[in-house]
Amino acid sequence: MVYLRYSILAIVLLLTGCGSYRPLYSTNAAGSSVVAELSGMAVAEQRTRAGQLVRNDVLSGINSDGTSRYELRLTPTENTASISSLAGTNVKRLKYNLSVAFQLVDLTSGSTLKQGTSFSNVSYDTIREPVADLQAANNARDRAAKEVGQDLRLRLAAAFSAKQG
Repeated sequence: MVYLRYSILAIVLLLTGCGSYRPLYSTNAAGSSVVAELSGMAVAEQRTRAGQLVRNDVLSGINSDGTSRYELRLTPTENTASISSLAGTNVKRLKYNLSVAFQLVDLTSGSTLKQGTSFSNVSYDTIREPVADLQAANNARDRAAKEVGQDLRLRLAAAFSAKQG
């Protein structure tokens, strides 16, 4: 037990000595912060329901200040595939995949600051009851969009943090 305490103390002391770690949403020495950078970001309008859900989730977490220094462009792709079905029943297991290619563009220079792809796979069941099946599919899309939106916010925050150095 004593060795465990000393080990934990040694690890804590070693980590506090490293000056390269700082909170993601902290303010740097120049007074700039990831929160301020994120608040200057606009998210392009979307044509699909999945795209709208991802856009709404990203916007809900950045507290936009109305100024647009950056624009996040999203290209969602969605598909559904059958995973399995139970023989002799109406139950079928499906997988909903939402993949979103993103591009963060600096509006003053037109340059791309960050780009990539985020995705989510969500499974759900259908029972051949139209209303219940539709609700299950909508719920899967909502969950996938929320996961992708959270991933995008975290990736963009990390990109802005790295930019601030």
